[in-house]
Amino acid sequence: MTTPPTGQIRAPAAETAWNEPAALVTAMLNPPLIATLLSTTADAYTHRQASGMPWALSFIAAPMALHQGTRSALPASMRTHLSTWISRHPVLRAGFPRRAKVMVAPVQAGLRFALRHHVLELHHDCLKPASQSHTKRPQDTEMDDILRSARLIGAWMADNETAAIFAGLGVEP
Repeated sequence: MTTPPTGQIRAPAAETAWNEPAALVTAMLNPPLIATLLSTTADAYTHRQASGMPWALSFIAAPMALHQGTRSALPASMRTHLSTWISRHPVLRAGFPRRAKVMVAPVQAGLRFALRHHVLELHHDCLKPASQSHTKRPQDTEMDDILRSARLIGAWMADNETAAIFAGLGVEP
């Protein structure tokens, strides 16, 4: 193994492959999927708050809905308050900042896709689902689970202050 000019040692190829995302993870981070997830979240949010979902909450919704461990831990209904849920799941909360950071670029790509393809509309810094965004798609249990989670997350976020959501999950907008 040679030493680069900066004096840093390169990791062997086997170690660098460990850090690369798996094919499934890469597939889950595609812009159309994230656009659909965000449209579903914004739709649930908008049903409770007509002004629309603050776009910054996209960076909360996607890491929550796409992370299988978080989805599994979500309650079946809105009866559990978001802050109560966060306090009952300290391990998920502890890992959330890292997951959210990793998701920034994919969420940005999903937002661009959603706005460009009229899946979402931006009104005064808030997202609303576009009227023509309802398309038929093949039934897929994991996708249904993701969208069901996105609906719950959207409704949850509508009942809380944006700053409180970010603070509760340990992240900043």
